[in-house]
Amino acid sequence: MKKESLILALDQGTTSSRAILFDHEGQPVQQAQQEFSQNFPRPGWVEHDPEEIWNSQLEVMREVLGTRNEAAVEAIGITNQRETTLVWERESGQPLGPAIVWQDRRTAAHCRKMKEDGLADLFRERTGLILDPYFSGTKLAWILDHHEGARDRARRGELLFGTVDTWLLWKLPGGRVHATDASNASRTLMMNIGSGVWDDELLEILDIPKAMLPEIRNSSEVLGKTQAEGIPAGIPVSGMAGDQQAALFGQACFTPGMVKNTYGTGCFTLVQTGAKRIESRSRLLTTVAWKINDQTEYALEGSVFVAGAVIQWLRDELKLIETASECDELAATVKDSNGAYLVPAFTGLGAPHWDPQARGIVAGLSRGVNRAHLCRAALESIAFQSADLITAMGNDMDQPLRELRVDGGASRSGILLQFQADLLQLPVIRPECVETTALGAAYLAGLAVGYWDSREEIARNWREDRRFDPEKSPDETENNRKGWAKALKRCRNWEDA
Repeated sequence: MKKESLILALDQGTTSSRAILFDHEGQPVQQAQQEFSQNFPRPGWVEHDPEEIWNSQLEVMREVLGTRNEAAVEAIGITNQRETTLVWERESGQPLGPAIVWQDRRTAAHCRKMKEDGLADLFRERTGLILDPYFSGTKLAWILDHHEGARDRARRGELLFGTVDTWLLWKLPGGRVHATDASNASRTLMMNIGSGVWDDELLEILDIPKAMLPEIRNSSEVLGKTQAEGIPAGIPVSGMAGDQQAALFGQACFTPGMVKNTYGTGCFTLVQTGAKRIESRSRLLTTVAWKINDQTEYALEGSVFVAGAVIQWLRDELKLIETASECDELAATVKDSNGAYLVPAFTGLGAPHWDPQARGIVAGLSRGVNRAHLCRAALESIAFQSADLITAMGNDMDQPLRELRVDGGASRSGILLQFQADLLQLPVIRPECVETTALGAAYLAGLAVGYWDSREEIARNWREDRRFDPEKSPDETENNRKGWAKALKRCRNWEDA
């Protein structure tokens, strides 16, 4: 392929759809973004309109393609909010109802019942996941339960299931392709993570007809070609991965033991484990990283529920700051948090603690603690939670981690990243291009059509923006982590107190 041509990445997220054009050096040259509606019909329910998802993605595609010569776009890659669940009619392409978003908790009782029935270990062994409403399987079962005749229609092949990647792939070639990639399929509670196929026993337990499930394909291969109205026809759609796996690929984490952490509203940390599927001893998730040339590679994943959201809390609820950047500025005026620890367990604790009954606290307050100290404690809370998770990953890997590659909005904070490096006693490295999720989708698409020849060529595109080496001694770090552990202990099981 000509190096002056471009790859288009579609980054369909939870609150917005984006389209970004990347050049051969992996640099973004044009992008557009459009937000769409968030619907909360009942407490704990979160829904999206599937047509609004598609229309917003279509609009940003048209916007960026309109700025470039159509012939210059060699391929399209898709990355997406994972686990969000859609059902539509095969014949008409009309959605059966709203998409149930990954955040939605309506199937908590279903998951609890399956645990009581002793099914947790089976699902863990087959899928690498825990029984939780987070994943797609129980969401799909709920849709079939709550639309009259839906299950029978699904058995007859009249209804189709997909996560957002499958929905976009259905729409782009004009309803000709019903497929997903292995990384997205691994987040459904329905795919056997060892064999890479839909698991008949799990489908029977969930009462989901196999006829409605998409074909599981490689993350990097030509899946179809564009036929949708308003965009150029014939562009190969040739890359697809869930957002966190795409970010791992975009960070060029191609060797087992390489780790990336995305500092967003929450934190998502993945360590690449190669062809080896590691069963976590720390209650982390085993997931497919990607499948290329019919070879599956795996990752361990853990999530911090509240990361950048704690800064929004300081701004919107406590009114301690007016902008997110002000938190960083105030935190820089003090050398530490003056003994204060903020545990932002607003919705419980994620990996490796998994305590849904925990609630947020501020511990260690003294008369001398001011708002600058609280801002610093908030930033440090993000690093503490990530350190707990990354330490658990290192223990599961049975090998020392060498460095941490970071991205996401909060990775702009030098204070946060320096504190992270000190806690982990590891280099923390921020790349020049922090659009790693979209970039990963672009790389997967470009590999499939020969735009990039190899992962080695892609890895040479990765360039360091700033490196944070540990500055504190291990003893100082250990004292910090002991204080955090005390605060963490006091917030546990709060709802049962």
